[in-house]
Amino acid sequence: MCTVTTEYIICVDINIDYLVDSDRKSQLQALLKTYNLISVVNLPARTQKHSATAINNIFIDISKMGNYSVCPIINGLSDHDGQSITLQSFNLRPPPKKKCMLIRKINEHTINDFLNKLSYETWDTIFSTDDINEVFNSFFGFLPENVLFQFSTKESSHL
Repeated sequence: MCTVTTEYIICVDINIDYLVDSDRKSQLQALLKTYNLISVVNLPARTQKHSATAINNIFIDISKMGNYSVCPIINGLSDHDGQSITLQSFNLRPPPKKKCMLIRKINEHTINDFLNKLSYETWDTIFSTDDINEVFNSFFGFLPENVLFQFSTKESSHL
């Protein structure tokens, strides 16, 4: 079976202080956990004389991102410092796409078996009318059903 995966790195100013336990922080963590995302910033982004807050954050799936490190970017231009994340083993290239296809088993044995079954078919239901459209519809209702039954399929994935 072929699957598509998406990796998330969320960098956001969430206005929820991650240095303090709160209901809003718990609710956000519960929501992000459904996507296997966790907060990786444990340092203040805003520091004043008597307080420090961590309202800017980065959320990643550490089970897929491998080793990482977070450090502050003190820019002196704003009342918020930035954060930088370095992912040691993260590949930005998408994985090669897999092509899925169904392969039908057709060989001498399955063809002969199909022809044998066709020879026992009465065809009465197909040719019971003179209306060519009804004959056509009856035949193409009968044929795929028997072909699908006779020539089994299997799924194959190729890179």
